[in-house]
Amino acid sequence: MTLADLTDLLVGPFVEFGFMRRALAGCLALSLSAPPLGVFLMLRRMSLMSEAMSHAILPGAAAGFLVAGLSLPAMTLGGLVAGLAVALAAGLVTRSTVLKEDASLAAFYLISLAGGVFLVSLRGSQVDLLHILFGTVLALDDDALTLLGGISSLTLVALALLYRPLVIECVDPLFLRTVSRAGGPVHSAFLALVVVNLVGGFQALGTLLAVGLMLLPAITARFWAADLSGLIPVAMLVSMLSSVTGLLVSYHAGIRLPTGPAIVLAAGALYLVSMLVGPRGGLIHRLVRRRHLEA
Repeated sequence: MTLADLTDLLVGPFVEFGFMRRALAGCLALSLSAPPLGVFLMLRRMSLMSEAMSHAILPGAAAGFLVAGLSLPAMTLGGLVAGLAVALAAGLVTRSTVLKEDASLAAFYLISLAGGVFLVSLRGSQVDLLHILFGTVLALDDDALTLLGGISSLTLVALALLYRPLVIECVDPLFLRTVSRAGGPVHSAFLALVVVNLVGGFQALGTLLAVGLMLLPAITARFWAADLSGLIPVAMLVSMLSSVTGLLVSYHAGIRLPTGPAIVLAAGALYLVSMLVGPRGGLIHRLVRRRHLEA
């Protein structure tokens, strides 16, 4: 294979087709904002909570679909309202009953998923349901890109402002509650950022896969970096690489491989490779005996 063939294989689709450029821009915007949130979710042992929240937006998106069809503003607003409502409801149930937050989120997740599918089925077709569940990353328009860019910018600014209390809460939440009253508002703001990014990811990857670019790159980064100064940039890099790889593989495979699943599968492949060869606890590094120091 010549250099020209390789260039055409890797760069050609993005140069030739506008829909590929828009898909790449949307995925790169998500790659800047979602992975840092995934890192904090992982460090706070809340990874499965984001999975529940990603499905919690489905009833709101379905309600927007019933009102206005496949309308970006209606479905985005509906998903945002539903996600925030489920987060607040789960917190209220946790404070008012014997259930822990993970259990209440699991209950709301199942109800939301079933309710959302039911609402879409009332009016939409199977194609509409597949679009909502698995996204249409190759159909991103200018409005969707504006939304994703705004969400990415908002998230990065908010994380810069909340960085210190978020780090302290990951290390010692009791200490944060002792020295400051910021713990509750910071936690709520963080959950709101998670919901907003899941709503943005829903536009590209659907409600079932929106969490993919948030968690998989963050988990993968754990095998390559030991602290936040390394985890966050590595997670962003993994997400960007997954996006480019998934888009190219899906393009060259034709209709046989949907783009959204291809992107998440690329992130999953990088996770498996990192689990084997990653220098920070990868299987190979753990199996190879280190040489002992000799006097």
